Amino acid sequence: MAFITVKNLRKVYKLGKEKVYALKQIDLEIKRGEICCILGTSGSGKSTLLNMLAGLEKPTRGDIFINGVNIAQLSESKLARFRQENTGFIFQSYNLIGQFNALENVGMPLMFKGYPKAKRDKLAAKMLKLVGLGKRLRHRPNQMSGGQQQRVGIARAFVAKPKVVFADEPTGNLDTKTTDEVMRLMVRMCRKYNITLIIVTHDLEIAAYADRIVHIIDGEITSIEENTSIYSPEEDEENTSISEVKST
Repeated sequence: MAFITVKNLRKVYKLGKEKVYALKQIDLEIKRGEICCILGTSGSGKSTLLNMLAGLEKPTRGDIFINGVNIAQLSESKLARFRQENTGFIFQSYNLIGQFNALENVGMPLMFKGYPKAKRDKLAAKMLKLVGLGKRLRHRPNQMSGGQQQRVGIARAFVAKPKVVFADEPTGNLDTKTTDEVMRLMVRMCRKYNITLIIVTHDLEIAAYADRIVHIIDGEITSIEENTSIYSPEEDEENTSISEVKST
């Protein structure tokens, strides 16, 4: 059974008297724990589709079921609560709060869930150690490299063990070596916690990490490609995390 089901999805924007069809008719199913890449060039509709799936925008028409809930029919307040309880986000520009240190940034999703500070800090520290930043807990974003900031973003996305994580061009600001490390890290976290990951990218090298690649052009899915990820966590030594030495 599909974890995410999209039926007859359409998104139309009105620009004066003209209509722009960002998504024309999308039908898609995504399994629980699957790493799904939505691949397309700029203007293809891939980011619009991600926003629809994440509940950040309302569709013009159609249904989006996540774990049996049709998020397209939820009110704004119920949708906000659904996102809080079920989703995590990883952004290209990191979106960290500058005046917060790594521990505080990672703990934010737990704060919104009402966790007391001591428990937030404990869980956030554990997650930061897992992504190789155990010695950077008190560092602020301006004291970290781009790769380190994105690791903080990954830790924040996964700390509350969401059912699905959405990643919008998550390696767009990173060099090749750091991109590989970050992608491996995201795959490992998803496999470890059985979390569905939906990645939007224009990069075929990023798509190679996915289980399935959804090709989108001009607001339409043109093909869906089954894929064997180029990385399996079993390649790494058992029960080890990416070391601090590799942090960039």
